[in-house]
Amino acid sequence: VDHTHADAILALTNREDGLTITKEALGPDVIVLPYVTPGFKLALAAARALDDHPEAWGMVWSHHGIVTWGETAQESYDMMIRLVARAEQYLGATQTKSAAALPVKKLSVSAESKVREALDDRLARVAPVVRGLLAERTGDCDHPYRRVVLQTLTGPEIRAALGTPGARDTFVNPVLTTDHLIRTKALPLLVEGVDLDDPESLRPRLEAAVQTYCDEYQDYVNRHQADLPKGMQPFGLQPRVVLIPGLGALCAGVDLRDAAIARDIAKQTLAVKASVAACGVHYQGLPEAELFRMEYRTLQHAKLQRSDAAPLRGHVALVTGAAGAIGTGICEGLLKAGCLVAGTDLPGAALDDLVKAMGRGFPGRIIGVPLDVTDPASVASAFDEVVRTWGGIDLVVPNAGVAMVAPLTDLTLEGYRKLEQVNVEGTLIVLAEAARLFKRQATGGDIVLVSTKNVFAPGANFGAYSSTKAAAHQLARIASLELACDDVRVNMVSPDAVFSHGTCRSGLWAEVGPDRMKARGLDEAGLEAYYQSRNLLKVRVTAEHVANGVLFFATRQTPTTGATIPIDGGLPDSTPR
Repeated sequence: VDHTHADAILALTNREDGLTITKEALGPDVIVLPYVTPGFKLALAAARALDDHPEAWGMVWSHHGIVTWGETAQESYDMMIRLVARAEQYLGATQTKSAAALPVKKLSVSAESKVREALDDRLARVAPVVRGLLAERTGDCDHPYRRVVLQTLTGPEIRAALGTPGARDTFVNPVLTTDHLIRTKALPLLVEGVDLDDPESLRPRLEAAVQTYCDEYQDYVNRHQADLPKGMQPFGLQPRVVLIPGLGALCAGVDLRDAAIARDIAKQTLAVKASVAACGVHYQGLPEAELFRMEYRTLQHAKLQRSDAAPLRGHVALVTGAAGAIGTGICEGLLKAGCLVAGTDLPGAALDDLVKAMGRGFPGRIIGVPLDVTDPASVASAFDEVVRTWGGIDLVVPNAGVAMVAPLTDLTLEGYRKLEQVNVEGTLIVLAEAARLFKRQATGGDIVLVSTKNVFAPGANFGAYSSTKAAAHQLARIASLELACDDVRVNMVSPDAVFSHGTCRSGLWAEVGPDRMKARGLDEAGLEAYYQSRNLLKVRVTAEHVANGVLFFATRQTPTTGATIPIDGGLPDSTPR
């Protein structure tokens, strides 16, 4: 037995006179049932229909899908393909020229590139605003919003469909099948009249549209309150699918998996409804009362129960210097906590290897984004790429840094400026870009700077590193003052002597290690042992420890900003004062 929600079948049943049309399209050997509530009632209706028509090859359930069967799996599958193909042929033959889907104009490569570039810019501007507006308020001061992940549909076919006259009548109507309700709700939000190139008017227009949707959804819940199962809480009021002419569809879920499901359903739904319209008839959904009963059916909600809920589920993090030892450890820690992670670093094998290695354990949840922290355009471009991928960013970890060994008497301005560019200017550029994005998103955010024990206890011959990292640390403290009004918390972790993470060796220690080994007459193992023995706890500090410090702040265990956690095993000279 095979069962699908085939597009062509739903395009036949979900319209005026759907029963008659479906029987005409598929022939007398296929049973066509009117809509019956899925479950035991539908099972009984199907059994009775099959008893009455034992010669049938398949059965269509209106507003639901199609079932086929056979003596073997192959026979059942072949019958499914045959019947769906019949439906597709019927639709193709009955579509009218005037109502046919708009053809997508073919563009030259250069013109298509310009269109794609403009679209990417629009998406980077719009997505964070939409993501913020779709976040549900929780009433928890530490976690004030239940954030969402966005997945988008911005292809030329989608944009053409949303740009047709009558798009509201075509697409703003109920779901194809009741299984979709818990993923997309009954109706999408179509936002018309948005000037995508005017940042000033963008938020007010989107905000008003989302608020209207929320008000109408609350009214819908109120109308059917008597049918809400005892103890069941209604969904948040926000839409799950937002349609914006000129841009496409933005689909939301509590995590990447749910957002991808909503996107796939939206893609199917738009295609089916466009197909119905192309036949010159009106789409017909189920009555509101039945939609509500199915949206809040206990068995449907059981599908949403997840045993793997993680503390950073639905959160997006950007980590700079991700390909180094500490960066790799932080990325892994965030992924284990349920976060989506954009690992950024200079382009090359190290970044590629990071994404490949982490992708094996966390498929689809990490991307690599080339980024040069000293270049504002590169930083802005990297942030935009993450926004286009997942809708926004919630956590930024400025970790990129470089070191050099030289006494002050030998320290050249040229050498010092190289460190200053990365450690100070790079931190400033990343902090500023994060602040701008968090402002647009309007759901708060977290920044955790990877500082160093050298801020509090600088080392001889390490003046360039110690002073530039101290400047970066001070910038983060200032950011904690300036960004608190937007509920952006800025904190620091201050590690010491992290030599590696797995097979990833620390670039800093590749620079510093030889001088330290020579000064103390030690080999590499001896140097690591020396740093372990000098802390009070006599422990080896690892990148995993640093990741745990980042997670403490990122999960907001306490109402804290502007603070530093030393991750050094206990070094009295470097304890923050």
